[in-house]
Formats: sequence, structure tokens, C-alpha cells
Amino acid sequence: MTQPDPAVSEFEAKALLAAAGVAVPRGVVVRDGDFSAATGLAAPLVLKGVGPLHKSDVGAVRLGLTHADLPAEATAMTARADLDAYLVEEQAAPGIELIAGLVHDPGFGPVLLTGLGGVFTEALRDTALRLCPITESDARRMLASLRGSPLLYGYRGADPVDVDAVVKILLALGGAGGLWERLDLGEFELNPIIATPGGAVAVDARYILGRHASLPSRPVPDLLPLFEPNAVAVVGASTTRPNFGNMFLEFYKAAGTPVVAVHPTAEEIAGVPAVPSLDAADVDYALVAVPAARCPDVVRQAGRVPYVQVMSGGFGETGAHDLEAELVSAARAAGTRLLGPNCMGVYSPRGRQTFVGGGLGEPGGIALISQSGGLAGEVIKVGERRGLRFSRVATVGNAADVTPAEILRWLSADPETAAVGLYLEDPRDGRALFEAVAGCPKPLVMLVGGRSAQGRRAAASHTGGLVGDGRIWQALADQTGTTLVSSQDDLIGVLSYFQSHARRLLFGDAGGVLVVGPSGGASVLAADVLDRAGLRLDPLADNVTDELRALGVGVGSSLANPLEIPVGPRGRAELVREVVGAIVGRQPYLDVVAHVNAQSFFTYGTRAEPLLEYARALAAAQEDVRARVTLVVRNAECAPDGVEEEVRRIVAVAGIPVYRSMEAAAVAVAAGGRHGTA
Repeated sequence: MTQPDPAVSEFEAKALLAAAGVAVPRGVVVRDGDFSAATGLAAPLVLKGVGPLHKSDVGAVRLGLTHADLPAEATAMTARADLDAYLVEEQAAPGIELIAGLVHDPGFGPVLLTGLGGVFTEALRDTALRLCPITESDARRMLASLRGSPLLYGYRGADPVDVDAVVKILLALGGAGGLWERLDLGEFELNPIIATPGGAVAVDARYILGRHASLPSRPVPDLLPLFEPNAVAVVGASTTRPNFGNMFLEFYKAAGTPVVAVHPTAEEIAGVPAVPSLDAADVDYALVAVPAARCPDVVRQAGRVPYVQVMSGGFGETGAHDLEAELVSAARAAGTRLLGPNCMGVYSPRGRQTFVGGGLGEPGGIALISQSGGLAGEVIKVGERRGLRFSRVATVGNAADVTPAEILRWLSADPETAAVGLYLEDPRDGRALFEAVAGCPKPLVMLVGGRSAQGRRAAASHTGGLVGDGRIWQALADQTGTTLVSSQDDLIGVLSYFQSHARRLLFGDAGGVLVVGPSGGASVLAADVLDRAGLRLDPLADNVTDELRALGVGVGSSLANPLEIPVGPRGRAELVREVVGAIVGRQPYLDVVAHVNAQSFFTYGTRAEPLLEYARALAAAQEDVRARVTLVVRNAECAPDGVEEEVRRIVAVAGIPVYRSMEAAAVAVAAGGRHGTA
């Protein structure tokens, strides 16, 4: 295949569009100053200069011309710029201007962007983006998400534009079989597209070439030895000066994991038998904690070990990319897979794998993939304190070999895993990660660090300049039904919701949210919080009001959602079960958010029992209904020590997650609905 110039002419770019079914203006290219070839075009005409230039910057675009105007305008244009030829086109009818473009993102590959054109693009950045390939639903959601979208659908009596025609263009660019698959993509931009009630036409096109080598796809590895090794080797423990290697020996001893130390001279270390080299260890997981420069030599000995984790830092994260490349080469030469470097390792109570002290928690169905070992340790310990039970946790550090995408693909089919959380900083092979997320049938939540900090190459057009790190992660989340959170606390909170309601997440998202609790002010604020999270508070059905009044709710006042019910030390705890049952039995609410004020129980009472009775009644309500019940214990710090933990224990039996704020609950509840929709 011949190598075309880095920039393809507008006329050639439009030929590609026309072949893909995108409407473009009729036009001809004139190279010798003879404009007779344009005779068949209908005025008014557009004259454009062809060459290595940005046309508008040098005045190389003239509108509203007649055939007679062309020679003089071309002469004037040539005086302002060095031109190779001229493009003459029929001028499109006025309409709403849009931009659409493809760009090759360094991390995620081809990305499609669209938005309103002109000042809306440059000044307001009113754009939406998705990773390719997109679906028709993606295209319509992109257009509907624009702040200026009312202009497309008919604004102040204006006729709506042909949105179907715009969607067709977006699919021709970024849909399955679209141009994104066939172009040597650097950037491909249509700016503007003019949309009218009668259709949409791409009146300008810019195509910049850029070849990108794609990483070869790998089969899904068998990661069971990573999470459930038959035995573990620790390289780097000392006989004289305790270090990280010694710490891990103690962790494995406490967990009851079969473990062996690797040491050139010792026969045992801290009561653990030792072998002189890694190739003498009969294990299927090895942890390497020696100085970075020694790691490649150690890994070369790992021919009998399926997985080697390099805990040591000092590789690519410090600029030592050559040493990291040597480490990966050593792993490939040995026939082993490398976890890390610069990572803490693996945690799996079921497989007695651990990198944290304090013993193993109860096995469960929550998995975590993290590029940070420290953050993963926090999520494990804080999460277990809040009732999370983990199946598999993998820290990947620099992810020089085993990637988050590979681990996620394996977890997607892991029968022990029900939901997955991810903490990521650098997508590495972002295209593979997108495909793994899109193909995962299990609930997912992502926390991404450094979304605004990664440097990106300078863009030659609006498309590249408008694609930003945070926007790509959000697009990935939107396309796949994944929840993107902004804090570690929300990551734990969403995983708690997924764990509690695992068997109820298949119900979809119809029905909205019912809020019940004391205090009109708190309920009003709750409504605001849930609304900001995109949750729908459907009004109560008419046929339930008589039953609610018979229960003593809303007597003398209106009944609404949020519903105020008396909850406190002197309230009747069973009322919450009766109210939830009465409403959800007649109306298909998908989620019920119950909130209580712990402070009131101990300001107007002295015993914990009324609050615990309320928790038992709410647990019984969850057993009665199909809806997903969530509890918010506001002001929990006002309760005596141990009371909040007991409330959590009571409702956990029924599968109810507990949060300290309505904001945290809203993030989690919205995540459940998002997965149901996807």
C-alpha cells in the first residue's frame, strides 16, 4: 500500500464520505485556473483554496459567488496563500451547524466526537463523545446530551432538523463498519455539518493521517493460580535484617498459605523452609521483593512458575523504561506471566492469598482490580469493616505484562465473582480495556485517578483538542453502563450496593425511587440529592393514599414522595414495614431509600433498642418486597459505640446496604439503575 501524504485534501476526504453514504456538496477541483469544469454547478458557489493550510486563517474560503466571480476571487486568494488547486462547490442551504470528528486517542484508540458547531464548539465546548464503535442509541444520546440540543428538535417554533440524517452521519463515521475501521486515523473532522429539516450535509472535511500499531490480542489467561496458588515463593526475605520479604512471609504464615523462601544460603527464614533459587521452588506464584536491578535475573529463573509478582519499584514509574522492558523480556523468556512491577500483589480469602496484615476476611463475590496497592489495601480493610466480602483483588502497578483488561476478562467468567471494582490511573491498552468492560456482564464501578493530569499530544483540529482524559473515561462509562465514581468512599459504597442487591440487579430500571423517613427538611434535601444523581422520584399512586392514612401517615397533610413517616425513639418501628409494603405492593418502585436520624434516637431517648427495632422492621420489609431497600443512617456519630455496627449487621442479613449520607446512597442507587439499564 502506498503511503499518502500526512494531510489528505478536502476533496479526497469528501470522496471517502460520499462512498460511506454521507451527503457532501457537489463540487469540482480546478488546478489550472480554467473554471469551465464548474459550469454545471448551481450558484451560489463556494471557492476554497487547496493546499497545506488552514483555509479560514488565510482567507482561502469565499462564499456566495457566481460563476463570473470565480477567476478574480481565485487570483486574490492566490496572492494571500500558496495554493495547489481550488475546490468549487455548490453552497449548502443555511441550517444548524454541527461538528463531528474521529480522533485516535493515545490510550483508547478511535473516539467519535460531535457537538454544535461554530461558537458553541469553540467557546462553550458543547460536545459529546463516545469510543468507537457506537450504536444508534449512542448517537442519539450524544445529540440529546448537548446543551444546545433544543435547536435540533425545534426551538421556539422552528422546524426540527432531520436528526435521523445526523445520526446516519455519526454511524458512518463511528459505527460498526464505519470509517474509523478503514482510515489510517490521526484525525478526521467534519466541521461544519449543516443540518436542516430536509437532511444533513458535510460542507467541510479535514483528514490527517496517523498510523498506530495495535497490540496483538491474547487469549484469556487462566488466572486461577494467581488467586488460588497451590504454594507461594517469596524472594527477598532476609536472615539478618527484616524487610518487605519478611513481612510477606509473616502474612502468608498467618493465612495458612503453603510458602517457601528463596535465599542463596539459608535453609529456613523465620521458620519458613528456604530453597537457593526460584527454579528450585515448586510453586505457581512467586513474590519478588529485591532491588529493581536484580529483578530481571530473578525472573529469568521462573520457568516453572506460572505467575511472578514483582513488588519492587524503580521501573517505568521512575523513568527506568529500559529496565522495565528488560524485566518483561525476562518473563517472556522464562515463559511466566508478570504481575507488576511496582505492585503489592493479590488478595483472595478463598485462595489464602494476601498482601495485607490482620488476617483474611470472609470470602465473597466482590472483585477489585487496582493500579495502586495502597488504595487496594484501604478498600479491602475499610470495605470488610463495612461488610464487603471479596473474591479476588489484584493490584497491577505498572501493568507491564498482565493488564487490567486481561484480569477483567477472566473475572467476567469467574463463578466466584458477582461484581467488579476498578481503580485505574493509566489505561495502558485502553482499547482492550474498553472491550473488556463492554463485554463484562457483571456490575462494574470505576474510580480513575489523574483524569485531568495526563499530557496529550497537541491536536491539529477541534476534534483532538476537545477530547480530554476525563471525558473519555465518562464516555466509556456511559457506553457500557459502568458507574464512574470520584472517591474511594463511593467506590466502596457502590460495591456494597452491588453485593447487597446482587440477585435484585436484574430487574432493570423501571419504577423510580421511593424515599421514606422522618423530618420534612431532610426529605426535601434527599429529593434534591437524588435528583442530581439522575434518579426519578415517581409520585405516589392514588390507590395507596387511603391505606397510608389508615396507618396514620399523612393525616392532615398531603402524601408525597419523599414520604414523611414518624421514625424515632417513640415511633412504632413496624410502621416502616407496613408503609413500604403498602406502597410497593401497588406501585413498581425499583428502589426504596429509608433514612433515619440517629441523633434523634439518643437525644429524645437513651436506649439503642428502638433504633435496632427499626432496623429489624426494615429488614423484614426487604424480605416482603421485590424492590431494593437501602438504609441511610444520618448523624451516626451521635450513636453510642457499636450501635451503628449492630444496625449494619441486622439489615445485612436481609441484603440492605447502609450509608451515612444521602449523597453516598444516591451514588450507589444510581449505579444499580445504570447497570440495570445496560
